[in-house]
Amino acid sequence: MAKKPATSASQLVHIQSPGTDNTPLSKAQKEFNRLTKRIARQEKTVANFREAATRLRQQVQNEYRPLQQQHNDQRAAMVRLLDRAYDTHKLTKTERNKIVDLIVHGCYDLLDRGYADLEPIFDKYDPPLSPEEVVQAEAANAEADRQTAEAMKQLFTQQFGIEFDPAADVSTPEKFQAYVDQQMAEEESRFAEQEAEKAARRGTRRKSPKQQAAEEKEQAEEKSITKAVRSLYMDLVKALHPDREPDEAEKARKTELLKRVTTAYEANELLTLLRLQVELQRIDQSHLENLAEDQLRYYNKLLREQARELDEVLHDEQVELSAFTGQPWYMLTSSTMLDYDYQQQKKQLEAKVKQLAAEVLAFEQDPAALKMFLKEYRIPKAGSGPVILGL
Repeated sequence: MAKKPATSASQLVHIQSPGTDNTPLSKAQKEFNRLTKRIARQEKTVANFREAATRLRQQVQNEYRPLQQQHNDQRAAMVRLLDRAYDTHKLTKTERNKIVDLIVHGCYDLLDRGYADLEPIFDKYDPPLSPEEVVQAEAANAEADRQTAEAMKQLFTQQFGIEFDPAADVSTPEKFQAYVDQQMAEEESRFAEQEAEKAARRGTRRKSPKQQAAEEKEQAEEKSITKAVRSLYMDLVKALHPDREPDEAEKARKTELLKRVTTAYEANELLTLLRLQVELQRIDQSHLENLAEDQLRYYNKLLREQARELDEVLHDEQVELSAFTGQPWYMLTSSTMLDYDYQQQKKQLEAKVKQLAAEVLAFEQDPAALKMFLKEYRIPKAGSGPVILGL
């Protein structure tokens, strides 16, 4: 679905409570009021979220990225310091092993972050494999891939009914995924053909009088909805036609308003069209209060669709921002939450940079401080996976 703009808050479109005649609002009128209020809230939520997301991206670029660079600079300085300490300080075997672990496993990502000068240090503590070791590693990886492929074949056969051709090459994760995608696509194609055949058979069946009446009613309702919205649109177009305006400033204003009208009409945004009619005094409060029940019913159906689409717009915005932040979309619930979370993460990173800079300075000036640090450091247990340490 194309991203739709969230209309800014505008003239309230609302059917007022009973006047002097004390006539209560009808069910359709109450629903109209409820939907217009809901859409106004949704529009405000989407607009606020977009504003906060834009601000967050700017803050990350202008504030957080430089902090990350400072943090990595300090980590690189720590690697150089640890390397010098390994060669010059009187250290125990355990302390040396901890230094190797800190450099090799704790800071392995720095080479990918532009610190090419550290490559000799990493090669020193984690030398490249010999040709024989490369062959052994490739053989071990190939065997691991084969075992994984066999396990995955059994899983996909049980879960999705995919039968694997014995001659199919699924020896790597990429080839396995390509084969599965092909089989799933072929299955979806077969399913679509079967559904099309079923639909064709249903189309040839004679509809019951009740089914025929329901279909005709739905078609008539859709036609009436289209006619109602087009009527609002044409009324606004006539009022705003810029070619009939001699004053250039007014002509420019009407041209801009006409763009808003056309955008709202193409998006089926009934409430926006009604707002513009109120704003331009094409309708007044009495007009809203005297809307016929069948017309209100058409309007309410469109308003429900507009509310649903605004929910989708907000969800799409959250998913897009999730790809940027790395957080689940359902954690990005509001503009307030975005601002709070960013400030917390920024404070944490600032504290890391400050602490690491102090440690680098202390270790350079006092070997005893480094030995105390190494004494408290614990090498992660095997099998816990690679961890980039926030030194």
